[in-house]
Amino acid sequence: MFGPNRLSDELQALKVDLSRLLADSAESMVDHSKSQAEAVADQIKAALSDLGEILSDEEAQLTKLVSERPVTALASAFALGMIVGLMMRRH
Repeated sequence: MFGPNRLSDELQALKVDLSRLLADSAESMVDHSKSQAEAVADQIKAALSDLGEILSDEEAQLTKLVSERPVTALASAFALGMIVGLMMRRH
C-alpha cells in the first residue's frame, strides 16, 4: 500500500499537474476570448463604415430634396415641430 510519504508525494505531483493544466486552460481561454473580441470589433467597424456610407447618401438625397422644395420642407418641419410639441405637453 501507500505510505504517508508516498501519498504526500503523489498528492503534491497531482497538485502540480492540476495547476499546470489550469494555467494552460486559462491561457487558451484568454487567447480564444481575444480572437473572438477582435472578430466582433472588426464586424462592428464594418457595420459602422456601411452605416456611414448610407447616411452620407441619405444626407445628399435630403439636401437635394430640401433645395428643390424649400417651402414644402419648411412647412413640414413646422408641422412636425407642432405635433411633437403637443405630444410633449400631454405627457
